[in-house]
Amino acid sequence: MSDLPDLVAELRFARELADVADEITLPLYEKREFVVDRKPDRSEVTIADRNTESALRELVAARFPEHCFFGEEAGVSGPTDSPWRWIIDPVDGTSNFVRGVPVWATLVALTHVEAGPVVGVVSAPAMHRRWWAATGHGAFVNGQPIRVSTVDSLADAQVCVTFSSGWDDLGLTEGLVRLQQAAYRARGFGDFWQHMLVAEGAIEIAVDAIGLQPYDLAAPQIVVEEAGGTWTDRLGVRTYESNSAISSNGLLHAEPLRFLGA
Repeated sequence: MSDLPDLVAELRFARELADVADEITLPLYEKREFVVDRKPDRSEVTIADRNTESALRELVAARFPEHCFFGEEAGVSGPTDSPWRWIIDPVDGTSNFVRGVPVWATLVALTHVEAGPVVGVVSAPAMHRRWWAATGHGAFVNGQPIRVSTVDSLADAQVCVTFSSGWDDLGLTEGLVRLQQAAYRARGFGDFWQHMLVAEGAIEIAVDAIGLQPYDLAAPQIVVEEAGGTWTDRLGVRTYESNSAISSNGLLHAEPLRFLGA
């Protein structure tokens, strides 16, 4: 879209939302002051997830009442016919959070019905890192601009694969193994971090798990794209609404698709 606003105010607000989230999540993580509950799908949830989403929902409703809101824990609120939607994952990596592993983050994204994700913040306070981006404004980590790598050979590339039972169900686990074997090096970083490493140019390809939701993907997508990378689902479609996601430096995006039969 050529008629998007400049998004400076929206990006500033998204970073303010991340500040609020960090103030809620980090003390709970550090002091281990929470009880772990289970959702119907058996995934973990804590007061950090619920309180963070509730706080951000209220702030969005006050600042942008004409925008819709979609959070992992409580779903949709606000005008559902709005072309603008804030999509929040209050704690991406809750399993890490509850076990004391610092790889977790609050994901904040603003999407447009035609343009997709246009603002994204990935705030990982236990890692002391925050990534952000907005359409036309580039991508940053802790205030420093980032860019994907220029590696153009899979034999020289570092890849990250997140295995899940969904890959087994699709009969594609073998393809993921062969992708790793063809690469220079393979690691399993998981969750948001693998995609942020692509955006930083530290790795070239990240293949996420099967079974993802929009709140897992919208914020990382815009960061990767503004860093010069490519983002699609396993079939090669640019989207944050699929149950799969692949990010890359762009030069090597055809490789995972080839191994996965796309």
